[in-house]
Amino acid sequence: MIRFVSSVTGKDDMGISRTGAVGAAPRIKVSRTGAPAPSGRVNRAAVPLDRIILDDCLAGLRSLPDESVDLVFADPPYNLQLEGALTRPDNSLVDAVDDDWDKFASFAEYDAFTRAWLAECRRVMKRNATLFVIGSYHNIFRVGTALQDIGYWILNDIVWRKVNPMPNFRGRRFTNAHETLIWAARGPEAKNYTFHYEALKAGNEDTQMRSDWFIPLCTGEERLKDADGRKLHPTQKPEALLARVLLAATNPGDVVLDPFFGSGTTGAVARKLGRHFIGIEREPAYAAAAEARIAAAQPVDAAAFAAAPAKRTEPRVPFLAAVEAGLVAPGTVLTDARRRWQATVRADGTLSVPPAVGSIHKIGALVQGLPSCNGWTFWHAEQNGELVVIDTFRSALRAAMAEAA
Repeated sequence: MIRFVSSVTGKDDMGISRTGAVGAAPRIKVSRTGAPAPSGRVNRAAVPLDRIILDDCLAGLRSLPDESVDLVFADPPYNLQLEGALTRPDNSLVDAVDDDWDKFASFAEYDAFTRAWLAECRRVMKRNATLFVIGSYHNIFRVGTALQDIGYWILNDIVWRKVNPMPNFRGRRFTNAHETLIWAARGPEAKNYTFHYEALKAGNEDTQMRSDWFIPLCTGEERLKDADGRKLHPTQKPEALLARVLLAATNPGDVVLDPFFGSGTTGAVARKLGRHFIGIEREPAYAAAAEARIAAAQPVDAAAFAAAPAKRTEPRVPFLAAVEAGLVAPGTVLTDARRRWQATVRADGTLSVPPAVGSIHKIGALVQGLPSCNGWTFWHAEQNGELVVIDTFRSALRAAMAEAA
């Protein structure tokens, strides 16, 4: 069971106002302008893993130890500035974001709030941690400016293209069919942050993962509903979006912080993928729903989410090792996949295309007239009437090395 903890005492608080009971009012009012945390000693001795801190995001963040989380996923208020009710052409009411937590008196107030929570997130991030923050055109540019002013280093902006966006009912603007995520490191000096490039590429038909993600909105059974059948949370994010973020930038066992926990998507996905989470949420109804949702989430088998090894971390294997192991014999004629060029394997592990002699990479580049070439993936050997890429031999040698280790 997930326990709610007080950000002031650091202890479980089973009082009514902090158990997530629907309709209960939190004791600490929300500060939107970066006001000081409530008085009282703040306990930062322990990291509340797999816990929901029922409090204002700033107070909750201030209760966490320095450099204690591996990733931050933030879905802050968008400050939509809606004026009046939004209706469809048939005059039915759109269930839009009109909650108090999305209302700010001015851009200056919103900017101060943004700088405050971003600064606290940066404090609790480990040196190699990164942050994802998502927003719309209403707020993401202001958030990006604050990020850079505070010292974050932006790595990418990512466009989440919605498969099924809400149409523009008034016909006065383009349909808002995307949201933007900013991915940032703590600063320009951060070089060893986690990014599973090879795994993302392999899962994307061996094509580099692009910065535009085509993912459906959260609908159907995944969308949480209240007792009246209405959306419990107006901006619930799809689990597929969070899964891609966590698989891209975390490892099993890492700690993921979500300072605007909402309906608990981050926690549910973290539990399924073997990550720890820390959630901060001020609304008891959202926190209670998140608790139930996460408790029902079934962890995936560890083997299914284990990070694929990065090629740059795998042991180097020279082509000569494949020759010495008898996987390819001296005198074998190699060719490219379309049989346009040929080269002969020499006993010393080099290739010959008279009069040139060189490595599998150098000769591959030479025959194509290119400055460089990955010879392991370019050259093929014929076995049983079929062409086999010679990288197969390298993989076999690495597997043998792993078994012997």
